[in-house]
Amino acid sequence: MSTVKLTVNGKAVSADVEDRTLLVHLLRDHLNLTGTHVGCDTSQCGACVVHIDGRAVKSCTVLAGQAAGSSVTTIEGIAKGDELHPMQAAFRDNHGLQCGYCTPGMIMSAIDIVHRHSGQLDEATVRHELEGNICRCTGYHNIVKAVLDAAGRMKVAQAAE
Repeated sequence: MSTVKLTVNGKAVSADVEDRTLLVHLLRDHLNLTGTHVGCDTSQCGACVVHIDGRAVKSCTVLAGQAAGSSVTTIEGIAKGDELHPMQAAFRDNHGLQCGYCTPGMIMSAIDIVHRHSGQLDEATVRHELEGNICRCTGYHNIVKAVLDAAGRMKVAQAAE
């Protein structure tokens, strides 16, 4: 057992976990942040994407101990109170989800995509960047629309800050 200390959604947390505990299980099982999903157990589906120090990472590929000292943001930590993050709002407004299982990972990946591309995105780039996230329901059309819409919303929100 090891004590892992990190910041999750802006709050300092500490948990005693087995050394083999994955970050996704620390979040879900120890911190009750169940928005981060376990989809495939093979790091192929992207349902478990969170941000570690601002970068999208599949949390099923990271040991909890490897994240010690880091800042982790989950889907639960991106809204500002009752105000949805622009990416969440765009997914809602563009019907970018159906069953919702992949949605948290899609949203976390999409935020990272927008940041890395400074909002300069086109459909082909979004589709290429989302290849590591699997959705079995939508066919991706509305997800791509949502990401492109959110890129504009995030630019406006950033300019207002």
